[in-house]
Amino acid sequence: MSGAGAPNAEERIDGSGLNVVVVAGSWHETISEGLIAGAKRTLDASGATHTLVRVPGSFELPVVSKAALEAGADAVVALGVIIRGGTPHFEYVSAAATDGLTRVAIDTGKPVGFGVLTLDDEAQGLDRAGFEDSKEDKGAEAAHAALATAVALRSLRA
Repeated sequence: MSGAGAPNAEERIDGSGLNVVVVAGSWHETISEGLIAGAKRTLDASGATHTLVRVPGSFELPVVSKAALEAGADAVVALGVIIRGGTPHFEYVSAAATDGLTRVAIDTGKPVGFGVLTLDDEAQGLDRAGFEDSKEDKGAEAAHAALATAVALRSLRA
């Protein structure tokens, strides 16, 4: 885990007038709650309005994200936690979530902040979940990316 070269997710973005939906999987609750808290902090600081929708897992993120964007959201922050196990399930779910969320962004023309952690173990997730002793805050980073992209798209369409 590097984090080196990452954009400054602490930089405040003016999200006034933006409606953002945070779509979060329910697996690995402690890590998931940390990701959600980081995303909410960033969205609150931006002035964007936001709501939280929970889904069973990362596989369900694309379909609910697409529905949120089609219902009028300006952006989605998709948060999930996938931890490698002893079967190929990890690869299938990771690929489905990644490919699906990419397709949602392209098909809708709206941003999807990608906050799906693909991990070897729980410790890696705790290090990325934005807790006081975490090294990174991937929920905040995903929200920042969604906001920055929504602002860029808004300026292009103005």
